[in-house]
Amino acid sequence: MKKLALHWKIIIGMVLGIIFGFIMNSVDGGKGFVTNWIAPFGTIFINLLKLIAVPLILASLIKGISDLKDISKIKSMGLRTIGIYIATTLVAIVIGLSIVNVFKPGDGMSKETIEKIKITYADKADVMIGKAKVTQEAGPLQALVDIFPSNIFKSFAEASMLQVIFFALFVGICLLLIGDKKAKPLVKFFDSLNEVVMKMVDLIMLFAPYAVFALLANVIIAFDDVEILIKLLYYAFCVVGGLIIMIGFYLILVSVYAKKSPMWFLKQISPAQLLAFSTSSSAATLPVTMERVEEHLGVDKEVSGFVLPVGATVNMDGTSLYQGIAAVFIMQVIWPEGLTFTNQLVIVLTALLASIGSAAVPSAGMVMLVIVLESIGFPAELLPIGLALIFAVDRPLDMCRTVVNVTGDATVSMIVAKSLGKLHDPKPKEWNDHYDEVK
Repeated sequence: MKKLALHWKIIIGMVLGIIFGFIMNSVDGGKGFVTNWIAPFGTIFINLLKLIAVPLILASLIKGISDLKDISKIKSMGLRTIGIYIATTLVAIVIGLSIVNVFKPGDGMSKETIEKIKITYADKADVMIGKAKVTQEAGPLQALVDIFPSNIFKSFAEASMLQVIFFALFVGICLLLIGDKKAKPLVKFFDSLNEVVMKMVDLIMLFAPYAVFALLANVIIAFDDVEILIKLLYYAFCVVGGLIIMIGFYLILVSVYAKKSPMWFLKQISPAQLLAFSTSSSAATLPVTMERVEEHLGVDKEVSGFVLPVGATVNMDGTSLYQGIAAVFIMQVIWPEGLTFTNQLVIVLTALLASIGSAAVPSAGMVMLVIVLESIGFPAELLPIGLALIFAVDRPLDMCRTVVNVTGDATVSMIVAKSLGKLHDPKPKEWNDHYDEVK
């Protein structure tokens, strides 16, 4: 009997989790049961993925850089990666603005609905505005300063991805500069560490179908007001439609440039996409994304070890597309006089910059949206109402846009690998490859 593929197991877990969540929503004490006895298993799974993210980035990137044998190749790979990420982000923002201007989801929303949404989500909006203020007050070069750690062990503990990437690049370059003989012992250590952590990914993924069941059930019981959700469906459909178009754009790049079948690409990357949907976090999904890209898409470690961690931090195509639609949707509802061509150009630029600084965690896009709106002079007194408008559907949309973020990272890694001659035939590994030797 043929073994059921992992992505089908995860899909079954997701569907059952959604059904179970709706059932528990209608049962007395159901929400408490899911919160206390089901949700913790999803949290354990995410914690395990976060546990191995830092050692995986460290080992993979140091090993990859030392294997390049040429410092100039690092510059070439870095420039290509950042350039492609910026280009795809611009495409995402343009797609988002085009959709929201054509379909106008904000037109015709009743004052009663707006008032009800305002009352329901005003407190959450205030929290996001406060977080955005902290980000804005940090200074224009704070993002650059934050790349350079003062204590690398603190960076490891806090999973500060850009700082870990900088440290790994620094160590990798220094290994090249001290020569093969002296570098060999440390290179072997990180090569072995990388293999161990990748095996951890294989083992953790055995738990994935059960974890996504728990995660999705917990998401469903968190929905507070189904009536508000229904009234925001038109806006939600616009966002999801834009995200689907963006994935179509990625598939064209995979087909035309990487010369790979789009359906094959989706099949290989689907476990990472499904986990991205369940966790709403590019960072938590990163170990799985790296495993799928290296072993199932055929991207060399030196490319995936650099492109994917950078992408999880600075490449937020789905978030950028969402910010464009959300900003214009809010203006259509409560500030239509602000819908000028100039303001929309400012949205493009600010959303691009905001996506680079957006953290790879759930709802970070909402914080960045505050910055985007303030950049166009959105009235401060209307800002809490504007954010409240989209809070009801933010979590499910966050799940969808994280799928696009992860898919974009995988696509760019293939393009960069293809351009550097680092794309080869996939060599998938199973968790029990060497089990017979030790049982």
